[in-house]
Amino acid sequence: MSYVRTFLPWIVFAVFPSAQWQWGALAGLVAAVAVAVQQRLAGAGFDALIIELGSAVFFAALTVVAFADPHSGVHDYSAALSSATLALIAGGSLLVGRPFTLGIAKRTTPREVWGLRPFIRTNVVITAVWTAAFAVTAGALTALAHAGHGHSTSATLVQAAGFVVPMLFTVRYVAAVQAKAKDQAAGQR
Repeated sequence: MSYVRTFLPWIVFAVFPSAQWQWGALAGLVAAVAVAVQQRLAGAGFDALIIELGSAVFFAALTVVAFADPHSGVHDYSAALSSATLALIAGGSLLVGRPFTLGIAKRTTPREVWGLRPFIRTNVVITAVWTAAFAVTAGALTALAHAGHGHSTSATLVQAAGFVVPMLFTVRYVAAVQAKAKDQAAGQR
């Protein structure tokens, strides 16, 4: 559920018809701000809101462009720009040593685990996979947009895969890491 909430602004933007992209951008902005405010009020730290805050900045800029010129060439590449922005946010979080998934994972993990090397390493790996998925998705969407298919069914499928693949990886990788830790703990008894 945490990942759905984190990426809710992008989902909201994606469901708007292409012809109404300015309203999709505004709805994405409203969703990003609402999620960030709701999470801050629930006690989430800024480290847990890296994607949410980056999303708010992106959608604020996109909203301005979309309403200033609804026929802007940015529209054709808006899906690619979305994925590229997510790749930059996720990759940037790795570069500064604060993988964005760490904040999400802390919401459901006991505090005593937060500083452990395996917990941090797991989140570095997961964030790297999300970063790669966003970058590959951005590249594919750029190619589709350049070919005049930026708002096609193919583009929608590429966008969906860009979220589903890393989400499935995250679930499976976490389960494997937890199983390995459990086996190691059982072997030490």
